[in-house]
Amino acid sequence: MSHSPPVSMSPSPEFIALCETQIALLTQELQAAWGIVYLTKGWVNSRETQLIPVVVYPSKESVGYGKESNQELPKIEIKNSSPLALLGNNLTEIEDKFTSSYEDHTKERQVILPLVYEQKIMGLLVTRRNEREWNEQEIEQIAKIAQTLALACFLDQRQKWYEKQLQEQNEQKELERDRLDNLLHQLRNPLTALRTFGKLLLKRFLQDESNQPIIKGILRESDRLQELLEEFEAEIAQKTQDTPTIELLPEDKKASSVRFLLPSSSVTLESISVIDLIDPLISSAKAIAQEKKITFISDIPTNLPLVQANSKALREVLSNLIDNALKYTPEEGKVTITVELFPTTLKILISDTGYGIPKEDLDHLFERHYRGIQAQGTIPGTGLGLAIAHELIEQMGGEIEVMSPISNNPNLPGTTFTVCLKRYIYPL
Repeated sequence: MSHSPPVSMSPSPEFIALCETQIALLTQELQAAWGIVYLTKGWVNSRETQLIPVVVYPSKESVGYGKESNQELPKIEIKNSSPLALLGNNLTEIEDKFTSSYEDHTKERQVILPLVYEQKIMGLLVTRRNEREWNEQEIEQIAKIAQTLALACFLDQRQKWYEKQLQEQNEQKELERDRLDNLLHQLRNPLTALRTFGKLLLKRFLQDESNQPIIKGILRESDRLQELLEEFEAEIAQKTQDTPTIELLPEDKKASSVRFLLPSSSVTLESISVIDLIDPLISSAKAIAQEKKITFISDIPTNLPLVQANSKALREVLSNLIDNALKYTPEEGKVTITVELFPTTLKILISDTGYGIPKEDLDHLFERHYRGIQAQGTIPGTGLGLAIAHELIEQMGGEIEVMSPISNNPNLPGTTFTVCLKRYIYPL
């Protein structure tokens, strides 16, 4: 996207008013008989370039950009040329032409100066005095007026360009919002049906049937999807209410603006039972592992201490790490979850016998959308899971580490992710 606006947009009333004051200065202070401010329409030096009169004196009112003039404009006296030809083929030619004729202006009664700013030619200032010729000081004054108009024209066009860009962005935002609303609506109906079917199936199974945990897992994950959809809709509604126009956020702020996935640094930490949080995830993981013919092992003591964390955030972290371990471990592989206790911390280790992480990718592993060598493979992904997990753990005051390879198998070296959390300290 270009940051330099063209000079073919309609001028604002404020710019026209400035032109009128400057022409008035010419006619009242310098006794000019008439004056005209032309602006270019279309790109300079192109075949479509035109000179459009914006302000004309004497006149009852401004002509207006792009409007037909009902009055006959004063004739510009140019030998073997036209007003448009004054724009020349390049800026150097224009500057040379007007520099060489600068002294001639003092011998003539008509003055024609280009409106030039930052290598852009925006139009012409033309004025004439019938009674006497211009002196050098008066020519300098007219040149300053031309410079003022050129700068004002540039700022005016830039402002209009920004407004146009903002309008287009807002229109695009509205279109994307409509599409997102449609998508959420389409997701809501099948999700409701899925939850209903799951509840009906659960009623048909006895408590001791082996398939009951699978049905409970379906209901648990559908409830989680329902919760995420509700929070997502609430977030969108809040953002729309707070920012009716486009809000340009720095790259490092965009991720943390989505509160339902990335809690802010002011999130209240709770005392969390790791067993209560991780058991449902393990049940779902075992079903996926069985389907993929992967051995899933969990070695977690039952008497674990509480940790300081946020339940939603920690569940998102562990879910991402377990999902990655299952995703990048081939058939006949193994995924293991263990817990290690220390005096002030608790560590959750998620290991796999998968494809491992190349050394060159390790330094970029927690960057958003970075997939490294995995992007060349057939396993789908967005490169967001580990970045989200890393930020969530940091916001909870914990740490996340990765070690790869963990074996001597060159084809399947494996990886271990370690989540370190602070143990809950009971108040005295």
